[in-house]
Amino acid sequence: MHCPFCAHDDTRVVDSRIVDDGEAVRRRRECPVCGQRFTTYERADLAFPMVVKADGRREPYRQEKLLAGLRRALSKRPVSTAELDLALRKIEKQIRSHPEREISARRIGDLVMSALRELDPVAYVRFASVYRRFDDLHAFSSEIQALLDPGNDAESSNDGD
Repeated sequence: MHCPFCAHDDTRVVDSRIVDDGEAVRRRRECPVCGQRFTTYERADLAFPMVVKADGRREPYRQEKLLAGLRRALSKRPVSTAELDLALRKIEKQIRSHPEREISARRIGDLVMSALRELDPVAYVRFASVYRRFDDLHAFSSEIQALLDPGNDAESSNDGD
């Protein structure tokens, strides 16, 4: 690995640790020429399936799009960055493990709904109101009631995949 400070073509590893629940390796490196230290992360580069939109268009999966949706739903909610990162990793793991080379945007939305339901009920309802396009107050009320009464799951009444 080249030194990012002086561009020397070799650095030595000072310390290695497993991070992100075994998903990555963190390495502390040192340049023998300039003495600067820096950190690198090693992760498996796994391909995500293509996302099939409701109108049939296909587009590559984009983490920033998923993250933006999660952040909008969680805006001004008491959820830490670490909790958000964990939810994002969990959703992405489910997307990567999808057995087909394509996944519907609706399926991804369902995964987000499930993660938000566990993370923060207000964020869940915010996301659901946009994702499920509630037409009236009754639909909105039904979703909140399903959230309050876990035995009556509103998600099962709106199967998509």
